[in-house]
Amino acid sequence: MWAAAALVLLAAAAPVCLWVASRGSTVRRLAGMCLLSNVVGAVFLLLPQTYQRSSYQDLALVLAVLAPAGTLVFTRFAAGPRRAPDDAEREGSDT
Repeated sequence: MWAAAALVLLAAAAPVCLWVASRGSTVRRLAGMCLLSNVVGAVFLLLPQTYQRSSYQDLALVLAVLAPAGTLVFTRFAAGPRRAPDDAEREGSDT
């Protein structure tokens, strides 16, 4: 039964999350990535119940720690390079 729940999450929710993460604006892609990490975390919590091995829950714990860091990295790269306020003023005064 636990394996069926994990399969439903992977078959139904994961493709939708991947579709949202690959299309649309930066904010929509970020939301898709966050939702996908939650879905995968739920699958990683269901798999130990299926196989009766509590050591598999470590994957879910590692994902719970690394997913927010990955979101921050994605946000940083999606925002582009930072410009100093002086650079922006200089670019505006040249025209």
